[in-house]
Amino acid sequence: MTNESLARSYLKKAADRLKVLDVLLAEHAYSDVVREAQELVELALKGMLRAVGIEPPKLHDVGGLLIEHTDRFPLGIRNDLSELAAISRELRKERELAFYGDVDFIPTEEYDVTDAQRARQQAERVLHAARQVIQGDSNESDSSA
Repeated sequence: MTNESLARSYLKKAADRLKVLDVLLAEHAYSDVVREAQELVELALKGMLRAVGIEPPKLHDVGGLLIEHTDRFPLGIRNDLSELAAISRELRKERELAFYGDVDFIPTEEYDVTDAQRARQQAERVLHAARQVIQGDSNESDSSA
């Protein structure tokens, strides 16, 4: 499997998760929206890295690599890399809490619709950027990757 085909596979998996976010949001499963949004972002960013020839590490937040390798990305996306890295960092911080919670943090009680909508918007923003890099376009209506 080439980096290009693996990048497209990651993009498809990320696009599929966007649909799942809408189902979870409709079910008021707000903590699950946050968790799945993080996974979408992770897949999309790793796909972007593969598309520009970088083997992503097995970490949940690869945003720093976007900044480190800015010169490898198309000119039209370079100004967005800091924003994408910040989204990755923010959702990474929520990953475990959104899924497991803690003694004093019950995910189903702590996350609300605003948190879920924000995570979904962030995920959609990252997916749009990934499509630009991996597919070479900005066609948001094509979710088939």
